[in-house]
Amino acid sequence: MIAQGRRVISEAMVAEIEALAPRYPNRRALVLPALHIVNRELLHVPLDAVVDIAAVLGLPPAEVQDTLTFYQFFHQQKPHGKVRAFVCRSISCALRGGDELLESLCHANGIDPYGTTPDGQLTIEPAECLGACDFAPCILANDDLLKNMTPEAAEAELKKPRARAT
Repeated sequence: MIAQGRRVISEAMVAEIEALAPRYPNRRALVLPALHIVNRELLHVPLDAVVDIAAVLGLPPAEVQDTLTFYQFFHQQKPHGKVRAFVCRSISCALRGGDELLESLCHANGIDPYGTTPDGQLTIEPAECLGACDFAPCILANDDLLKNMTPEAAEAELKKPRARAT
């Protein structure tokens, strides 16, 4: 199944991927869920993990890589922070200070957009739309939607999920 010498994904990840198989019409449909499983555990999806996922699913690695690179969500070169804060920059959020919010959070944490704090705890990324326009500006911090954010409120709120992530 997976060559032992370069294995990146664990047996637990493989088992979780395989447990989802009955819910999907074919193995190709498992690519995106498999990427999410690996990303959740490794905080990125390195090329060796792409090869492992392909082996598990019986697909060419290029098909898995193609899906991975289609989405902004997955990092491949290095892990993202334990908390990923997506700052919405859609028109609604931009009109209510989303761009300033992104700039303020990056400045407060000493990083650029798409950057990760030196302690590896927080990555701040712009997002094109979080689908929560009535709560603009908003941030998705891991699974927490932070609504109607100001720079001060966002900094305080980001400390909460960061504490839970460690």
